[in-house]
Amino acid sequence: MLRVVIGLVIPFIAVALMVPLANEVSWTLWNIPFLYLWMFAWFILTAICLAICWFCFDRHRPDSV
Repeated sequence: MLRVVIGLVIPFIAVALMVPLANEVSWTLWNIPFLYLWMFAWFILTAICLAICWFCFDRHRPDSV
C-alpha cells in the first residue's frame, strides 16, 4: 500500500489537484511562470517517486517472465 501512495497518489495529488492552486501564484523565475516550473519539476519528482518505490519495494523481487 505504501508503494502505491509513493508512486501514484503523491504525484497525482501534486499534478492533478494542486495545479489550480499553483496557477494562482504569480511568482516567476527567469520570466517562467510558476505553473510551468511546478509541472516541469513534477516530471522529475514523479520519476524520483517511482525510483524510490523500485529501490525500496521491488528491487529484491525475482524477475517474472
